[in-house]
Amino acid sequence: QVQLVESGGGLVQAGGSLRLSCAVSGRTFSYYGMGWFRQAPGKEREFVAAIDWSGGRTNYADSVKGRFTISRDNVKNTMYLQMNSLKPEDTAVYYCAVRYSAGWAINTSEYDYWGQGTQVTVSS
Repeated sequence: QVQLVESGGGLVQAGGSLRLSCAVSGRTFSYYGMGWFRQAPGKEREFVAAIDWSGGRTNYADSVKGRFTISRDNVKNTMYLQMNSLKPEDTAVYYCAVRYSAGWAINTSEYDYWGQGTQVTVSS
């Protein structure tokens, strides 16, 4: 019904920048929130950033606040995550998600659809 595809991951040096994209296709609600999560090997999937249907409200995990910026383009049906000042601890598979609600959420259980993920590796 809803398909999400992440792209833009790769290998970068510490202090560098990377921009992730999440393309949404298929049938969706008119108003839906979106979010970015990440998962490192042996770790649980954790919240990174979220955005409401209009892009007017955002929320960030403390670990990325001030370094990452979430945005969305509803005409292109695409969400973005601009990542600056990257650290080795940012290394993980990054997932985008959609929830059938206008607002954002920080828990994985509150999202309805997920992408397959894109690998981000930050070297020292």
